[in-house]
Amino acid sequence: MDVDDEATSANGLAMHTTGLGLVAAPVWIFDIDASRIEWANAAALQVWRADSLAELRSRDMGANMSTTVAKRLKQYQLDFQQHNAVFHELWTVYPEEVPVHLNVRFSGYTFPDGRVGMLCEVQGGNEHSPESLRSVEALLHTSAMISLYGMDLRPLYHNPAARSMVTALKASLDSQIVDKQQFTLFMADLKDNGSCTRTLEVRTALGNRWHEMNARLCRDAVTGNDAILVSEVDITPVKLAEAKAQFIALHDTLTGLPNRSHMMSRFEQWEKQATATGMQAALLFIDLDRFKDINDTLGHAAGDEVLVIMAERLRRASGADTMVARLGGDEFLILLTSDDIHNALSMVEDRILSVAAKPMQIGNHSVMLTPSMGVALYPMDGNDISTLMRNADLALYNAKERGRNRAVHFNMQMAQAVMGRTTLENDLRKALELEQFLLHYQPKVDAHSGKIVGAEALLRWLHPRRGLIAPDQFIPVCESIGLIRTLGNWVLQEACFQQVRWSQQGHALQVSVNLSAHQLQHSMLLHDIQTALQTTGCDPQKLELELTESMLVSKDKALAPLFEQIRSIGVQLALDDFGTGYSNLGYLQRIPLQTLKVDKSFVQCAISDRPLTGIIANLCQVMGFRAVAEGVETEEQLNWLRSLGIEQYQGFLFSKPLPVSQFDALLQSHHR
Repeated sequence: MDVDDEATSANGLAMHTTGLGLVAAPVWIFDIDASRIEWANAAALQVWRADSLAELRSRDMGANMSTTVAKRLKQYQLDFQQHNAVFHELWTVYPEEVPVHLNVRFSGYTFPDGRVGMLCEVQGGNEHSPESLRSVEALLHTSAMISLYGMDLRPLYHNPAARSMVTALKASLDSQIVDKQQFTLFMADLKDNGSCTRTLEVRTALGNRWHEMNARLCRDAVTGNDAILVSEVDITPVKLAEAKAQFIALHDTLTGLPNRSHMMSRFEQWEKQATATGMQAALLFIDLDRFKDINDTLGHAAGDEVLVIMAERLRRASGADTMVARLGGDEFLILLTSDDIHNALSMVEDRILSVAAKPMQIGNHSVMLTPSMGVALYPMDGNDISTLMRNADLALYNAKERGRNRAVHFNMQMAQAVMGRTTLENDLRKALELEQFLLHYQPKVDAHSGKIVGAEALLRWLHPRRGLIAPDQFIPVCESIGLIRTLGNWVLQEACFQQVRWSQQGHALQVSVNLSAHQLQHSMLLHDIQTALQTTGCDPQKLELELTESMLVSKDKALAPLFEQIRSIGVQLALDDFGTGYSNLGYLQRIPLQTLKVDKSFVQCAISDRPLTGIIANLCQVMGFRAVAEGVETEEQLNWLRSLGIEQYQGFLFSKPLPVSQFDALLQSHHR
């Protein structure tokens, strides 16, 4: 405003404040927008150590004002305008840098031009203990949200952080909680125990957020009535990170579809309902015919694009009552549920065969792929997910044999597949006696020194006709025919023997052995471990047993005593493929783990997904776990992992799994 306008405004203000000037207590009017005092009585001039009103009005009160106070004043202004609010608070002002402590009544004041300022009236005595003054300052400036509510759940007090987040000045505690059932449990816990802490979704001025809310019963210092003191911390970023990590753990990163773990979990949930309702289901195992040709001719990027398009086609063709998952490669799994499964299945099969086979444009190429499907019905062809997947896979194999691009239902007449399995079972029973099993070892390397510090024992089957067979092809059969304990004990003893041999050669390596789910559930596992150690003379500290997350789902509490016994004899425990299963952080606290192995998908991930790997590395540091990265293939990956504090790694960058003789040669050359 110009000089004349300012004079007019001052004259108008003087007319409005004539009565206030006679008040003995300090009174002043603060212009929140301009951050200056517009008027003050004589007592207020003394408080502010001002020679005159003109000198006081010339001061820029916003120059040294903290951000917290500025936000608080803006909130006052809004509450004055919308609610005609009045506040009584202990404030500290700093005239000429000297702290003055005042009990102040704040109310709204409308300037002649219509703007809303603040009328400040000093009330009562101004003597306060240092503790009370500092506590007020702490409440004013802290980012923690502190509120006091009456037993009727209406607010009695909000500190600035809490006031800035509530949706309304007088919003009750219950109106801020999104889930009413959770709030009822929250209040019941508070009533029973006098205090409680829960993570709740709350309505705030910024929209719905997640707050960790701590409440305790207390008394209102003003009235003496019972009250509830609530402190809140916004943990929304943590919840979002957890949700993203959980999504990645249960979904395929390429297509966004659920993965195998998610499918198996969903089936188990559905099965509990199906038993009571009599619902039926069909499991469709789908493979894209000649998909390998796409990768070989157009490249893997084109292959990935095809998979994304096909995933969306399968999802749309399957309908609402289905779950579509990607198992890996070009394999998909569909779970269809219905009270009339045969009719529903017929329609879905027709849609999939029709939609999936339509041409798709990939770059400059028109690509057309057909699907082959194997189908198994629940409960007719199996009443657990593993059996259904196996039988659907057998039916898929049959569909391929019949010429592809068709759906084949599993039936007991698929004798060739069954006979092949029987042959495999018979061969397995003889394999141990004929010494056809052997162990390969993949080095575990110190990420900083480059020194080989351990070796993971990996089982192989040297079949006389089929050559070297990987464990994923025969371990499930071993489990189903009851051979897994015998084979597992052989692996344990052979790995322990090898550890002792290396120690005698001057290589103090730790040997890691993978446990199967069946071994973990066997009552003699601890005895078997102790026998292997005693028989071989292996140092227990040099033996590490690797578990997977899928083994621990819903079983970690029951297995906790076993893990404690294993640790008590000195054997170490590692969690393998972390992040690819259910990623329930609870069992990390309940199980005495020493090592967390970061799955290769978090090592070979896109740069945009690398923050998740950093979260896992930080988790290891916080919980005191040794972090081991799997699948390291490039120097760039290794350098990045070093920067995260990863201690050890495995992967083709250093070495693939090797037979003992080649591993020994690697040790010698590396030592030199």
